[in-house]
Amino acid sequence: MTGRTERESGAGRGAGSGLSTSIEIDDVEVQLNGRRVLHDVSVRLDQRRIAVIGANGSGKSTFARLLNGLVAPSRGRVVVHGIDVARDRRAVRDRVGFVFTHPDAQILMPTVVEDVSLSLRGLGLSRAAIAERVSAVLGEYGLSGHADAPAYSLSGGQKQLLALAAVLVREPQLVVADEPTTLLDLGNARRISDLLVDRLAAQTIIVTHDLDLARRCEIALLFDAGRLTAVDEPGAVVERYRRQQA
Repeated sequence: MTGRTERESGAGRGAGSGLSTSIEIDDVEVQLNGRRVLHDVSVRLDQRRIAVIGANGSGKSTFARLLNGLVAPSRGRVVVHGIDVARDRRAVRDRVGFVFTHPDAQILMPTVVEDVSLSLRGLGLSRAAIAERVSAVLGEYGLSGHADAPAYSLSGGQKQLLALAAVLVREPQLVVADEPTTLLDLGNARRISDLLVDRLAAQTIIVTHDLDLARRCEIALLFDAGRLTAVDEPGAVVERYRRQQA
């Protein structure tokens, strides 16, 4: 099953690496705790904005976790931007930023500035360079005024922005967001959606139950009972999903 359409958009523009920005999944199966969670999944994607939808337990979050090595395939091959994920998880995690549904699972440090700075450790940057990049990303996402605030004191929307900032400060070429708006109120959900769809230079995969958000992407994938059942223009995939749930 191919994810190519006439609306290909030059996924990952702005990364500036000149490397492949395709995602290739070849005959993948995933078994977890003796249960088959994904099977017979094959797709190639190089669009810039990709939605992943499906019912709870359909396999969509497991699919997302394949892309940076959080889950390993039991069979088949996963290649992200030219990197075989099973062979080089470290390299793929340098290139892929993952945003979880619950920002509290990602926020590790006491203050906002410390949490974002943590993401840059191990990159060989000077303290001045780290401070500059952290200041820039906090300003970009409206968190400058909270730089020294305890992370626990932030609102739900601000915590999600902090989780995004901590991922984006590393300048990944692919961002995978697993249901990033599920726990947010309408205003913050719209803010995060606009950021993911309209503002990121990186290629972005959004796992979501928000069908309006899915429609804003360039292509959508539908999972059902561990299988990838549709890859098409988002409107068509959303309508197919609605029919399944009727």
